[in-house]
Amino acid sequence: MKFDKEFLHGILIILLFALAAFYIGDFEVVKSMSFSPMIVGIVLGMIYANTLRAALPATFTPGIQFCSKRILRLGIILYGFRLTLQDVTEVGIPAIIVDALMVTITICGGVMVGKWLKMDKEISLLTSVGAGICGAAAVLGAESALRVKPYKTAVAVSTVVIFGTISMFLYPVLYRNGVFSISPELMGIFTGASVHEVAHVVGAGNAMCESVGSVAIIVKMIRVMMLVPVLLVISYTVARKASKSDAPGKINTPWFAILFLVVIVLNSFIPLSDSVRNGINTFDTFLLTMAMTALGAETSFDKFKKAGSKPFVLALILFCWLIVGGYLICKYFIPIMM
Repeated sequence: MKFDKEFLHGILIILLFALAAFYIGDFEVVKSMSFSPMIVGIVLGMIYANTLRAALPATFTPGIQFCSKRILRLGIILYGFRLTLQDVTEVGIPAIIVDALMVTITICGGVMVGKWLKMDKEISLLTSVGAGICGAAAVLGAESALRVKPYKTAVAVSTVVIFGTISMFLYPVLYRNGVFSISPELMGIFTGASVHEVAHVVGAGNAMCESVGSVAIIVKMIRVMMLVPVLLVISYTVARKASKSDAPGKINTPWFAILFLVVIVLNSFIPLSDSVRNGINTFDTFLLTMAMTALGAETSFDKFKKAGSKPFVLALILFCWLIVGGYLICKYFIPIMM
């Protein structure tokens, strides 16, 4: 990779947009909607893609792509500092089983519905992974394993943002009005196992009560851990399909996912002060914001038109499944195991 002036200029412009995203993300109105700097970043990147991008040299592109791929992988690795193995033991086996069920059914079901809708296979998989695991971060991880075109990733992320935000406001309203008639502990498991983004889980959980929020976060983080086996399965499947064609069938091992798991283990046994951990997490959020901004910078509205409405139809179907299926599993299945 050639690190010339134009390459560095591409990185610099993404860096500036990421700094702006952090600044905007600190506005009270943005915080109230639980929009992370990552979400602000992809919006700024898309604005740039549809306005200034055409006026800047094409030689900036390698630097932008470096941010959307290499910096993305580093960000996912460092994401492991948010998780510990101790988190898993706090919620018990039933919550882990519910997470596994929700992730498996959402991804497999989403792919099947995508086929029924005759969608682009990569967009349907990215959308399903985002809904099933941890929103934008999961989409980014799957994108890195699949190596798809950036606009497909942006389409999948946009569905996560829309329906995750709706969930964040909808769950507290339905819970407070008795529609979700389950205990706070079960509500926490339901919220953590079905709401898209980590930020959305935090927002929804805190809007209900502390006991719901604390359980929801732990259950959500266990879902995040499931990103590793999902990426390994995706890489194996891609390699297997390639072996049946003229392309070589070498497995593209997602080493960043393995290192993500290693970081979780290290974080579980090596004590870090809160200030150090918060510093690492802030730096990690900034890296992921750069990656999201870079993906947005590769996405024009014409490419959204090319994707059509089907990704949003799929996301709506998955949204309904996560609410109805997740609630029924938590209300009737978990009590049997307890």
